Amino acid sequence: MKEFIINQNDSDQRIDKFLSKAMPDLPKSMMYRLIRKKDIKINGKRCEISTKLCEGDIVRIYVKDDVAAAKSRDLSFMNASDKLSVVFEDNNILIAFKPVGLDSHGNGSGNCDTLINRIKRYLHEKGEFNAAAENSFAPALCSRLDRNTSGLVAAAKNSAALREMNESIKCGAVHKIYRCITVNKPPRSEDVISAYHKKDESRNIVRITDTPVEGSREIRTGYKIIAEKSGLYLLEIRLYTGRTHQIRAHLSHIGAPILGDGKYGNISLNKRYGIFRQMLCAYSLEFDFPNYSKLNYLNKIKISIPKSEQQNLFSVNF
Repeated sequence: MKEFIINQNDSDQRIDKFLSKAMPDLPKSMMYRLIRKKDIKINGKRCEISTKLCEGDIVRIYVKDDVAAAKSRDLSFMNASDKLSVVFEDNNILIAFKPVGLDSHGNGSGNCDTLINRIKRYLHEKGEFNAAAENSFAPALCSRLDRNTSGLVAAAKNSAALREMNESIKCGAVHKIYRCITVNKPPRSEDVISAYHKKDESRNIVRITDTPVEGSREIRTGYKIIAEKSGLYLLEIRLYTGRTHQIRAHLSHIGAPILGDGKYGNISLNKRYGIFRQMLCAYSLEFDFPNYSKLNYLNKIKISIPKSEQQNLFSVNF
């Protein structure tokens, strides 16, 4: 028999979602069978798959000892670097600056030095995250950036904040503003452009078209030229949809590829300028949470890259 006492980070989630995280080695088919056979109980009573947990609940799973064995706590995040640029932090969220060359998450290579692991180490050393005491939660990124894109990334420090942030991002209540350098002038000084986006999974590349094709999804990208120098243009970008490589591919589609972009850019111009990584960064975050949100106190705050980091954002200065 395995017993869990539900803590604050475990609460307000379905029993099947909780067990998938708390007992990852338990096959889902077995978990559902145990629920049907009343071998999973909450506070001594039978439960349904959809039953939501509350803080203080006692969950008992009646299985053999080898199945009930506690999962090993993954402390590999302690091998990550302790270098972390925290731009904003409160009890719910942490916003960090991710430099170029650092992965947001692990990529299967076994490299532990990722942004999320640096955040976990930071919070562990502050005494705010104890992996051994958590049944189902670990701090998590609410968005991610490509390895060669720098900028702000938000992470949730508790499960309630993670659910709120993820839902708010889907609803468009979290606004991500980017800056980039293009090698050509866009058609207008300011615009919101639409197109259709289709990803080629096998090649990890996307195709942008003006009309829908099978499997495509509509995208909307806002841009504004804020500076110009020697044929290069500094743009501010607002995403109204969030698709893979959206900014890079969409700007290339309208004839204004990002400087240094080896996938969607102008290779000859990249060589001329000696720039071989995309001049793109997630520059600031703004929030528009509804009044009932526990995070609506963030609505008055605009969080931008600190001046200490801005000097090294691009290889070209405006």
